[in-house]
Amino acid sequence: MRLLAQAVLLCLTLFGLSVQAETVNNLYQVREPVTSQQPEERSQALVRALETLVLRLSGDAKAAQSPALEAVRKDPQQLVSQYGYEGQVLVVDFDPITTERTLRQAGIPLWSPNRPAILAWWLNHSGEGSNSLVGDGQEAATPLRQAAQNRGLPLRLPLADLEEQLLATPEQLTSAQPGALTQASERYGADALLAVDASEADGKWQAQWRLWLGDSREQGTAEGADSAALADAVMSAVSQRLATRFVVAPGAGQNLEIEVQGANLARYAELSRLLEPFGARLLKVEGDRLEYQVNASPEQLRAQLALAGLQEAPPEAPAAPAPSADPQAAPAPQVVPRNNVLRFRW
Repeated sequence: MRLLAQAVLLCLTLFGLSVQAETVNNLYQVREPVTSQQPEERSQALVRALETLVLRLSGDAKAAQSPALEAVRKDPQQLVSQYGYEGQVLVVDFDPITTERTLRQAGIPLWSPNRPAILAWWLNHSGEGSNSLVGDGQEAATPLRQAAQNRGLPLRLPLADLEEQLLATPEQLTSAQPGALTQASERYGADALLAVDASEADGKWQAQWRLWLGDSREQGTAEGADSAALADAVMSAVSQRLATRFVVAPGAGQNLEIEVQGANLARYAELSRLLEPFGARLLKVEGDRLEYQVNASPEQLRAQLALAGLQEAPPEAPAAPAPSADPQAAPAPQVVPRNNVLRFRW
């Protein structure tokens, strides 16, 4: 494999790569609110932090309650590398290697740190009837960013200038199609578009949300006691919906081979990260073409590779038999392409 990797470095030319998918930072750090630093409350907060981490890594709300994790739930500190307090927040750093090994042994599928970058058009209705689009740098953006980090989602926010404020109307954000938001979102280079229409009534917050990723659309409703709780509820729902497209459950995949054309050194590095959750094994390097063996479902593989801007190539047609010089000879058999090979190109 070392020789093969060296061949990649020799065969591929280094130049730029434009990819929207982002690697989530501080994926194994959880910030849990507390009211004191008493040992009993710290123990409870560590359990909550573990549950948050398992949901963040798997996208499965029930995964943390797996019987295989019972011992870890009783003593989360066996996965903790360090913890400390920042005011009324317990900051817990879990050890990535130990945590990943424990979850895999428990049969819990894990989501790669490379995840779709989400542009959120979030409109808040106040109790006085005014509307405000949450923009990057605003104070109102803080709970959104905290909720996205808590759920392991790369989040981007619009500038919320006058033109965008006029565009992001309640009618536009609750429309079945993104419409004009699509063009307005291009400047931010995200993978997914999230439209949220949030309002406050009787001291509670509620929202309708819609998510577009490629040709797929998800939608739902959420509520919370305050704006921070609502943001976390929306991001949690979005995380779980996205995970079904990118997380491969044990035994759910199949052995596939993929061919990727148009590669270079930067693209090889990015592709290796994207294919890591599928146990990818590099089989062959030929010019700008890479061949891998993976264990995945075709649908999840297509969703993952779309994050790198890859397009699926049509399957190869059967090769026509060569004409025979002897008219009496039996026709040569056609060469039929393998049906477990998916082909992509940049």
